[in-house]
Amino acid sequence: MKAAVYYENGTPDVLRYEDVPDPVCHPKGVIIRVLAVSIEGGDTLNRWRGPLVTTPHIVGYQASGEIVEVGSEVEHLKVGQKVATVDGFGSHAELRPVPARNCWPIPDGFDPRLAAVIPVAFGTAHDCLFEFGRLKAGETVLVQAGASGVGLAAIQLAKRAGATVLATASSDERLERLKQWGLDHGVNYKAEDVARAVMRLTDKKGVNLVVDSVGGATLAGSLASLGHRGRCSMVGNAGREPMTVDVSSLMGGNRSLTGVFLGAEIMTDRAHDMIQGLIDSAARGEIEVVIDREFPLSEAAAAHAYIESRQAVGRVLLIP
Repeated sequence: MKAAVYYENGTPDVLRYEDVPDPVCHPKGVIIRVLAVSIEGGDTLNRWRGPLVTTPHIVGYQASGEIVEVGSEVEHLKVGQKVATVDGFGSHAELRPVPARNCWPIPDGFDPRLAAVIPVAFGTAHDCLFEFGRLKAGETVLVQAGASGVGLAAIQLAKRAGATVLATASSDERLERLKQWGLDHGVNYKAEDVARAVMRLTDKKGVNLVVDSVGGATLAGSLASLGHRGRCSMVGNAGREPMTVDVSSLMGGNRSLTGVFLGAEIMTDRAHDMIQGLIDSAARGEIEVVIDREFPLSEAAAAHAYIESRQAVGRVLLIP
């Protein structure tokens, strides 16, 4: 099979499009013919500095596909079924082995390209907002990096739950586009200080909840944007910066900071059912999956470079 691989960490140009051996099916797993790869922020971070679990290494958490082989101990999945999948690596390929537990059936008629995006982006946003963020109707949410996959998911889910939604982006044009998915107030982080803008927009009350997928220096602004008893769900470190934040400011307003990592609970019944519910909601048209661009798998290096340019609004896909 063909795959996008690399032999060392580094910039997108370390990716090569090569022939590699076909995968072997585990008794408790399946093999899918990949239909679409959703490139996740963690994929670019792993390419940059993550461990090379295999040599050459095939990066990638998330892909949808059609099952072509089922392990001997798997009873609830079948050949020909279309599924969305998540695993630690291996998505950037024509074929992918994945544990059966990490598969979510795609409803008939729902585009597998859209389903490929949902588990990590929407599952992470849902956990940040509800499981750990304890969001209630009538509260105010700040979504950092609102044009990202997690950001777009969080905007939609928060708005659907009855929240007032603020979000940041790098330009007024990107913020304007986010309004169609539920954004109430946008903050151009290149033009103004985020915390000051939040206080202006909330009459100095601050927000009840922040979803921060950027980390680094951005996290300080997230904490400064919190109101009394405000909560911050920190997920990821897209900024690739050290987390040097003074958390003493949390005490004065009884605020809290919670780290969120979907992977720590993705094997639980709770998370598995939550993700299936999100896929089903998208299939019914209740939430929208936003695709910015598609690249051939052979152009994985260009796709990674495009993501890192921070031009995208929504997810970038690779198509084998």
